[in-house]
Amino acid sequence: MKKQRPVNLQLNTISFPPTAIVSILHRVSGVGMFVGMVFVIWAWATALQSAEDFMMVQDILGGVFGKIIAIGTVSLLIFHMVVGIRHVIMDMGYWEELDSGNASAKASIVIWLILTVLTGVAIW
Repeated sequence: MKKQRPVNLQLNTISFPPTAIVSILHRVSGVGMFVGMVFVIWAWATALQSAEDFMMVQDILGGVFGKIIAIGTVSLLIFHMVVGIRHVIMDMGYWEELDSGNASAKASIVIWLILTVLTGVAIW
């Protein structure tokens, strides 16, 4: 039996719902946190070696590059936690309908943006 289904290979023409975007970004943020932790672990290990190394790490983290890495890593952590809490609530049987799922996805993004801005102001 041959199925006559339309095939759309142009991914830029597909509009994803907010729930799909948040779900995909949740996975991406997990990978991003893993990559960001390499910098965090390096900073911890280096800072504990000697007083000079501690001062070097402090200078790096006090610079623009260090602050961007710190804000990015904390932003990924915040997003992963906010959306993870959303997923746990959905696992308990809430926000499973289309309207409430879309609303909770949009709310998660708004909460993440607000907390990221607050974190950026606190770090900078």
